[in-house]
Amino acid sequence: MTASNHPIVGILLLAAGKGTRFTAAGGEGNKLLALYPNSNGDQVPLLAFSLSQAVASGLPVRLVTRPDEMEIIAMAEQFGAAVTLVASSGSGETIAAGVCDSANWAGWLIAPADMGWLRSDDYVQVAAALSSDEAQARMMFDDMPGHPVGFGKGYGAALSQLTGDHGARQLLDDTKLVKLAGHSGVVKDADLPAQ
Repeated sequence: MTASNHPIVGILLLAAGKGTRFTAAGGEGNKLLALYPNSNGDQVPLLAFSLSQAVASGLPVRLVTRPDEMEIIAMAEQFGAAVTLVASSGSGETIAAGVCDSANWAGWLIAPADMGWLRSDDYVQVAAALSSDEAQARMMFDDMPGHPVGFGKGYGAALSQLTGDHGARQLLDDTKLVKLAGHSGVVKDADLPAQ
């Protein structure tokens, strides 16, 4: 069976926010383009970290961003990620747009695109935990909820109707949620400029 006719779990990277906390803290421009040192000490855009790890998972990747973010769109395309464009008013709307554009997936792994410290195996672990259409899973670190957060195919309709800025939190069910032990990167984001 080929990948094209076998449903697969995919990754939604959320990049349609306005980065207001980042700019309020003194950051300039789009935080996803802010430079951070990689393992070689080279300065690399934050989004490049996120995209490289997501793509390295081997799962399909879809980045959801705003229509006017030309540099973000171009970088996603460089990494071979699909792109959904939405003038979003919150993470719920961003997720809904991405899910609508990937309705053929067998489940969704959701992560903010500013979490450049997620690793490819984090995505793979959460995807593997989605053992049924009604499954949900997420990475954790020291009892703190992290990303990615995974939802099986059965949540597609609910995810595609999200609105506002609460993301998919209201869909999480402690009786179904598989919590996976992760590293500090599963809770680290870039709301503040690099020190």
